[in-house]
Parts: sequence; C-alpha cells; structure tokens
Amino acid sequence: MKHTPSTQASYAATLLICISSLAMPAHAQFAKPEDAIKYRKAALTVMGAHFGRVAAMAGGRAPYDAKAAAENAALAETMSKLPWTAFPEGSDKGETKAKPEIWTDKARFAEAADKLQAELTKLNVAARMGTLDALKPAVASVAGACKNCHDNFRQ
Repeated sequence: MKHTPSTQASYAATLLICISSLAMPAHAQFAKPEDAIKYRKAALTVMGAHFGRVAAMAGGRAPYDAKAAAENAALAETMSKLPWTAFPEGSDKGETKAKPEIWTDKARFAEAADKLQAELTKLNVAARMGTLDALKPAVASVAGACKNCHDNFRQ
C-alpha cells in the first residue's frame, strides 16, 4: 500500500488523538464511581498479593527465593503507582472501605501514597540485592507504610 501525504496526515492525526487521550485526567477514565472503586481495589489487591509473597519470605513463612523476591517486589512497586488516581470525587460511596479523610485531607493522603511508593521502590532495590538480610528491613518499612495508610484512611 502506498502512503500518500494525505494518508500519512491521517495516520499522524490518529496517532495524536491516541497519545492525547493518554493524558486525560485520571477521573475521566471512570464512567461511574463504582468503576473507580473496582479499579483501585483490584490494583491494591494485586499490589498486596505480590508484597505478601516477599513479606512471607522475609518473615520465614515461605522459603527464600531471590529470583521470586525480586520479581514480586518489582510487580508490587509497579502496582503501587496505579490505585491513587482512582479516588475521584464521588467514589467515597458504595462498596468501599475508604474513609472520608481521603477526600477531606487530600494532602495527607497523597503523602501516605507517596511514602508507600517510595518504600516499595526501596524494597525493589533491596530484593535485587539477592540477600534475605537486605530484604527484611525493606519489608518492615513497606509494612509500616501500609499500616499507616490503613490506620488513617481505611475503615
């Protein structure tokens, strides 16, 4: 197929539309508040599952496997970037355990989310070191960040 200037312009326009749609505000991706709730629950569940696998190794409840620890820590870190856009106005009602403080004290909630992400980044680095000794304190720090958020922002 020959690409004429008009078809190239059409491709460029289509590409521009696709790229610009990625930059839409996060709340625009949720048609209904229930969609945001489902999304954040799923992201937090997956993040927790992968962190839990690493924590089980650090706590001696599962055999230590350096490769599995690194893979799970990396996935938990990646997932930690997802749920925070799924707390738009109006998503405080429905099947959620989110406390009102998420919306009334947004700065403190954002700080807690940032802290968790930072601790999961440190966990990822520690897991790639390949030693249980490096992993244990990083797991404790992530657990503390999780607890802080649950204590302050989850019913």
